[in-house]
Amino acid sequence: MHDPRLTKLAHQLLTHSLAMKENETVLITGSVNSKPLIKELIKASHELNIIPHVEYTDDEISRLLLTNATKEQFTAINKWNLSKFKDIDGFVQIVGEENDAEMSGVPQEQFRLAGMEMKTSNDFLVDERKWVLLNYPTNGFAQKAKMSFDDFYNYYIDVSTIDYKKMEQAQCSLKDLMDKTDKVHIEASGTDLTFSIKNIPAVMCAGEYNIPDGEVYTAPIIDSVNGTISYNTPCPYQGNVFHNVVLTFKEGKIVEATADKSEELNAILDTDDGARFIGEFAIGLNPKITEPMGDILFDEKIAGSLHFTPGAAYDDADNGNDSAVHWDMVLIQRDEYGGGKIYFDDVLIRENGIFVVEELKALNPENLL
Repeated sequence: MHDPRLTKLAHQLLTHSLAMKENETVLITGSVNSKPLIKELIKASHELNIIPHVEYTDDEISRLLLTNATKEQFTAINKWNLSKFKDIDGFVQIVGEENDAEMSGVPQEQFRLAGMEMKTSNDFLVDERKWVLLNYPTNGFAQKAKMSFDDFYNYYIDVSTIDYKKMEQAQCSLKDLMDKTDKVHIEASGTDLTFSIKNIPAVMCAGEYNIPDGEVYTAPIIDSVNGTISYNTPCPYQGNVFHNVVLTFKEGKIVEATADKSEELNAILDTDDGARFIGEFAIGLNPKITEPMGDILFDEKIAGSLHFTPGAAYDDADNGNDSAVHWDMVLIQRDEYGGGKIYFDDVLIRENGIFVVEELKALNPENLL
């Protein structure tokens, strides 16, 4: 059955997220279960005189390939991908996950090897091409969100088609303030953390690269982080989910890390030298995303949240940290999650998830809905 909301989403992806122009080529990848959205993207592409190309993906096949691939195979895939990405203008990646644990049995060494050998093509895609990443509602995602499929489907469409132009306008004041800020101080239950973001750009996210979206991010000066942060949401990473993650920092480096699976957590943080330093600090702003579901594409946008990310920094907010790891971990500071405060240069800017300075109040949920 045709859902006109998917038509709206398809047009939004092509015109707002990717800003595609006539006669440009868009590569659309997605699993078979995302076919309804892929069909709408094809139809919208034709209406807009854009050239669509489609590739289907499958998590089970991807797991088998990833588990057994050699360095030479990853090198070959990197070469093929680089050639392919040079021939496109935009990229839509649709994730239709049915089994959250599908990749859990893949050895960490294979993820590290794939990351290293395929870095050239991945970096080219991210840095040189227009791209957007989104999930498609499946029974697997609905189960993770603890919703019926119908409820999750409607929720997904609702959070994905929010007024991103309005959100973008409201984010400008936060970006301006972050660009002028030196010292950041975060307080919450089990959390007392300080660091500097001086002279590192703040980047607004309002539907260009991720759907759903809603955050402003930067990065700390690499050796400025001191104190402890206790995350109060699930922390998924490559098919495994960690709970009650607590990280302690000294001069930027994670010197202690505990969780329900501390040994596995520390193994990931020992992937390389950069994995124990922070590559991103971001503030979540989507008013329609309020509860964690163990999917970072949603959870990092939760209203009243922040994420503090071990691993690589982004090029547009670069603090010099390089790593095969980029692990977004989320702390919610709303009242029902124990509250918390964010200070910029000793001025309280957000308390219990609500912005309290006048120039940022447009980002509070009631003003973005």
